[in-house]
Amino acid sequence: MHLAYPAVLSALLFCTGLYGVLARRNAILVLMSVELMLNAVNLNLVAFDVWLSRTARETLHSGQALTLFTIAIAAAEIGIGLAIVLAVYRNRGTSDIDKLRDTAEGPGPEDPEADGPDGSTPAAGTTEKAEASA
Repeated sequence: MHLAYPAVLSALLFCTGLYGVLARRNAILVLMSVELMLNAVNLNLVAFDVWLSRTARETLHSGQALTLFTIAIAAAEIGIGLAIVLAVYRNRGTSDIDKLRDTAEGPGPEDPEADGPDGSTPAAGTTEKAEASA
């Protein structure tokens, strides 16, 4: 088998995963797309390892060893990633990435009438001073 077939297949898998990472809003689908990209890399590693072992006399199979290492890293990544997504879902109630703008931000003002006339929040103590002078 030619090297071009698995190389083209892995390029298609990687591009599909990249599209999934860039276009999806659900965090679990983004994690699945990252796994698809890692599997494309694994396919490339094994294909080039077989191709190089045919041309070279050594049978070290370093591509297959790197594939096993990548699989172990991917398993750890998906375990930690799912734990983080579940924790965020329990705290925020959604796994939509667009709605999770910044985890350090608190919720916005709930009462829109608490804002001042220009849209800004009034300074602390200004309402008490205004009532005292009236």
